[in-house]
Amino acid sequence: MADNNGINSRFVKNQFNNRTFIIRTMAADEVALAVSWAGQEGWNPGLNDASTFYHADPSGFFVGELDDQIIAVGSAVIYDDQFAFCGLYIVAPEYRGKGYGLALTKHRLAHCGDRNIGIDGVLENVKIYQRIGYVPFYENRRYQFTASAKTFNSTHIKPITHGDLQQIFIYDRQCFPAPRENFLTHWISQPQAKSLFYTVDGKIKGYVVRRRCLEGYKIGPLFADNAEVAQQLLNAVQVDIEGEAVLLDVPEINQEAVKIAEQEKMCVVFATARMYQKGLPNIDNNKIFGITTFELG
Repeated sequence: MADNNGINSRFVKNQFNNRTFIIRTMAADEVALAVSWAGQEGWNPGLNDASTFYHADPSGFFVGELDDQIIAVGSAVIYDDQFAFCGLYIVAPEYRGKGYGLALTKHRLAHCGDRNIGIDGVLENVKIYQRIGYVPFYENRRYQFTASAKTFNSTHIKPITHGDLQQIFIYDRQCFPAPRENFLTHWISQPQAKSLFYTVDGKIKGYVVRRRCLEGYKIGPLFADNAEVAQQLLNAVQVDIEGEAVLLDVPEINQEAVKIAEQEKMCVVFATARMYQKGLPNIDNNKIFGITTFELG
């Protein structure tokens, strides 16, 4: 079985104490295992992450098997000929530090070919990622807060419907390095989600998605023309979940986004380094008030 770069997606590694280590592409139902591991690691994944993630790139999820037992997982989602994003990388605790994870990572990088590859790397591992070609550019800070019922301008904010998707795709492309129509279609319409957009005279000025997680909710993406629109969308997306815990992943490269988080008295609970192999993509970072996910970019 080969991927779209002609690289065999299943191969055997023989240098691990004569034990058979196989890396292969996940089947659709195996993505749920990776998301389950993410839950065990405390990542608090969304309830529908397995199915929605898979729609980003069905050939972009991998497992590492040792003697027919899955011991490592990771994704390498290819969005187009220029951009890919790696994430969902977990090695079972008892097999860490033994080279299995590095083998899986090298396979994922090969799968991505010569594209610019992004990751959200754990801060303490930045030097490790630098050794395999990643360059850090800024931090994404995970903020936590409690949802409250706030006022918002209902004249301009509406639920996203199927008929709005083409406009959403165009807007999203300003804030994301590649088209991702299939993923967004499923992301926006996933169960227990709330998806809203801000419109003026028929033109989209921003949009937001909120999804249910193992604990509370996550907001992402939150893309907007400016801080005022972002604040309105943030207010609107939390009114019906008052008292619930909410997470928002904010890129510190957008100081207006950081200012909103601080004004709302959100607390930083985690952070990653946004890193790329071939430089910072040419997107409008000032419109990114909350990224989509650490796993998919």
